Amino acid sequence: MPSSTGPSIDAITEGGRVTQVGEGQEAEESSPPVMTFGAPTAGEILAERYELVEHINNDSAGRLVWRGVDVVLRRPVAVVLRYPGGDSATEMLQAAVAASRVIHPNLVGVYDAIDEADRAYVVREWVDGQSLRELVAADGPLDPARATAIGNAVASALAAVHATGMVHGNVHPGTVMISDDGRVVVADARTDGADSQENDIRAIGGVLYFALTGHWPHGEAPLHGATAGHGRAAIPDAVRDAAGAIAAPRQVRAGVPAYLDDLTMDLLDPEIAPPSSDVLAAELGRLDIPADEQFLEQAGPLRFAAETEEEPSPLAAAGGRKVAMGIAGLLAVALVGLLIGISALGGDDKKPKTEPVARPTSSAPADAPSQPAAVIRQLAVEDIRIIDPDSNSRNELGDAEKVIDGDLDEGWETDTYKSAKFGGLKRGMGVWIDLGAEHTVKSVQAVFSASGATAQLYTGSSDPASSSSGDKKLVEEYLKTPIGEGSVRADGTRLTFSNGFDPDKKYRYLLFWITELPRKDSGDGYKIGVQELTVQGS
Repeated sequence: MPSSTGPSIDAITEGGRVTQVGEGQEAEESSPPVMTFGAPTAGEILAERYELVEHINNDSAGRLVWRGVDVVLRRPVAVVLRYPGGDSATEMLQAAVAASRVIHPNLVGVYDAIDEADRAYVVREWVDGQSLRELVAADGPLDPARATAIGNAVASALAAVHATGMVHGNVHPGTVMISDDGRVVVADARTDGADSQENDIRAIGGVLYFALTGHWPHGEAPLHGATAGHGRAAIPDAVRDAAGAIAAPRQVRAGVPAYLDDLTMDLLDPEIAPPSSDVLAAELGRLDIPADEQFLEQAGPLRFAAETEEEPSPLAAAGGRKVAMGIAGLLAVALVGLLIGISALGGDDKKPKTEPVARPTSSAPADAPSQPAAVIRQLAVEDIRIIDPDSNSRNELGDAEKVIDGDLDEGWETDTYKSAKFGGLKRGMGVWIDLGAEHTVKSVQAVFSASGATAQLYTGSSDPASSSSGDKKLVEEYLKTPIGEGSVRADGTRLTFSNGFDPDKKYRYLLFWITELPRKDSGDGYKIGVQELTVQGS
């Protein structure tokens, strides 16, 4: 039987656990071992090609992660096995097939996906190195140039993923790996799709914040269910003020350039719509230069404003508000200085001219008021509750606040029903949203706990009391004003309503109304969870 010729991993172990990122969500330390009849053993060869060398861990989905060797190409691999195969492994295999189509130097490569009925397994690249979490824990926060380079690599990887319409969903310091040769790769993508491209991009802000400060801005809880520290010590939470707001990187340590500080905080600010991943990758790529050129300190802000060929930076167009405000402030100071200089040259007995020095040109009529372009952002929700007009027990109304807490691992869920249409007992159930004031709304996105739910979006003008009779009045009114065309079935776990909003109308109250439930994975009934609802508008 062939023996392993893969590289030694002794140098990258800690506490008996290997720093290599495992597929999927890693099991908690207290989880019982997975006992599976016929489990693989060291030395076994799968598909006449992949020799199993060392069992690394079991993830929370019951999959076994092994270090192995491709005996044909003589290269180390990671092998992720699931028992049994067949239908229970469909999601894992489909995700692996999809990931294998995205080939990028900053993504862990997927080599093979095999279903043998009694077991299924995915074979992917093995990374010798350490995670960003371990690197910062050992060496402390990184210098701005290296943090920018890592952020650029992560953004580039996500841009490749997002270009296919997929989501990574699990970006944090434990899944960003730095190999022994300096390559930065993103590993451990989720397979359930319960996330969004926007959250991927905001996670880049978290990675930059961690690289610059050694703190994680999303609290000690692991991001999206994966252990940020791979079962070891949690990443320190960000420094916060009395109100719970995080301190900016420049407030935590010296030497962080203002523009990099601003970019990081903007990516973490839910009130600011982030740029797309390809735009962010392009901007970080332009900033990712050798530290000895001293360009980051000397001219960083100008890189966000414009290029020498008069083409504006895409990030500036996407909302680089702080840099734009800084440049506008400098221009204002220069203008004031010019006026003062003109006044001084004119002598003490002459009053300065009060007319403006220059006016911006415009194709609009001279008397037309200037209207700034509306900024599309995630709107804050003032109030939220569950609407259940056809039940007197009202035992499914809890946890509404979890639908808007930004945590996709928590949400509100229905009870289990005998059929998709609430067992014939209800017309449906809904989540009522109060934006606090009238806004132009561009889209509403829902993230479900499972695929296949059907929902509709409505609006209204009243806010009846939270009671059975109040819910009945609300539904009677709101169902008369649908947004879009009828009920929509989610293609996967995400459902976005972006059509049907009147651009000339303001919205305050919305009703996200669920009409059909998907079958549970176990097959015994129908239910759904709403993990997150977000509203975009201005």
